[in-house]
Amino acid sequence: MTITQFSPPEVQSLISPELRALLIKDVRKTWQDITDEMGERGVNQMVAFLATSTRSAEPLTPSLRVDLFWHAFVQRTVPYVTFSKSLGVDYIHHVPDEDEGGSDPEAGRAAMALTTDAIRAAGFTIDAEFWPNEGAADCSQCHAGCTDSPVGGK
Repeated sequence: MTITQFSPPEVQSLISPELRALLIKDVRKTWQDITDEMGERGVNQMVAFLATSTRSAEPLTPSLRVDLFWHAFVQRTVPYVTFSKSLGVDYIHHVPDEDEGGSDPEAGRAAMALTTDAIRAAGFTIDAEFWPNEGAADCSQCHAGCTDSPVGGK
């Protein structure tokens, strides 16, 4: 199934319960105290971020917590490619930012705000525990980590 005009429930359903469990297990290797409930929420935030990134003219930036789930998903290439194609793109590229140190906190805050605004505009709900600019998550690499590139040119 390819989703060209997506609704959040349709997109969330592209990740099977079995794949969700595997992604949570993978993330747990680096975030040992994550609960299953928090893991489910993390998968949902990653899916919202990835789906939104395929429709955004601007490169979007994940929070550190969302990026943990994205890294786990990228490593499971077969379901990751299937997911990307279901959203109408060949592959959602993971493009590390060259400024790994995050030397510009203001740019990081702006990138996070752009990202969360885009996710909301796409119809998804932002879970504040996964986004530092929402006030509940720990500070992350913000702008200094990774961005999306669904078509390879961002």
